[in-house]
Amino acid sequence: MKNKVYKTQTTNNQQPVTILVTGASGQLGKTIEELYSKNEANLEFTFVSKENLDITNEGELLLYFKANKFDYCINCAAYTNVEQAEKTPEIAYNVNAEGVKYLAKVCKETQTILIHISTDYVFDGEKSEPYLVSDIPNPINEYGKSKLLGESYIQSVIKKHFIIRTSWLYSKKYGQNFYKSILAKAKVEKELFITDEQIGCPTNTVNLARFLYQIIINKNNKFGIYHFCDGKAMTWYDFAEQILSENNLLANTNLVKINNYRTFAKRPKNSVLKI
Repeated sequence: MKNKVYKTQTTNNQQPVTILVTGASGQLGKTIEELYSKNEANLEFTFVSKENLDITNEGELLLYFKANKFDYCINCAAYTNVEQAEKTPEIAYNVNAEGVKYLAKVCKETQTILIHISTDYVFDGEKSEPYLVSDIPNPINEYGKSKLLGESYIQSVIKKHFIIRTSWLYSKKYGQNFYKSILAKAKVEKELFITDEQIGCPTNTVNLARFLYQIIINKNNKFGIYHFCDGKAMTWYDFAEQILSENNLLANTNLVKINNYRTFAKRPKNSVLKI
């Protein structure tokens, strides 16, 4: 993937607001590109993948940011393989913590506002109510711990930041996620076994992208941690049922609830975030 730069056409001679999107080959980055590469808000986007800009390379980051002035950086770069993070945590920490620290340092030095995507997995899931921004994180797996450390680095390094925690992120078009996996399985399997042990708020990348867009165009200066999700709490079983229903596949698929879903990584039972 080559760097993609989208410039808006303006008639008022104002300088555009420049935005770098890292990790742009992922589902959120691609969604932002689809929605806002052409816009009327005088925003100029640059999209870079890991191959173009590796956030774990501090020297490369510094050179890139000094050669290209950005007003905002939306960091979509992350290591999200929860299972593998338990087996090789150093990979997760390198990207989700050390890489984020380097990015925060470079953003501070170049006066770039950092918008960072974090996760519901910073919580342990033991709370019976939705998690508030003010709740104390307590991650129970290496992925969550690496993301929380990344948050801590940002808070200690740069004042002008937004940390956006989201949950159960999915795109109907891009990437590998639960939504697309269920559709693929339903086309070849008559019976699907889905857990109802965990509850969260499935969040469409389109809605998260719109939320990030609003932060920028409204020139929000209330920096800090935010929670964003689509709002409707459900189990993975409920979500699978919704996916099949809206794709007219429910009648041909037998959904079976299971409560003994086993994974190598511990996962929070309650991932519901309070916006």
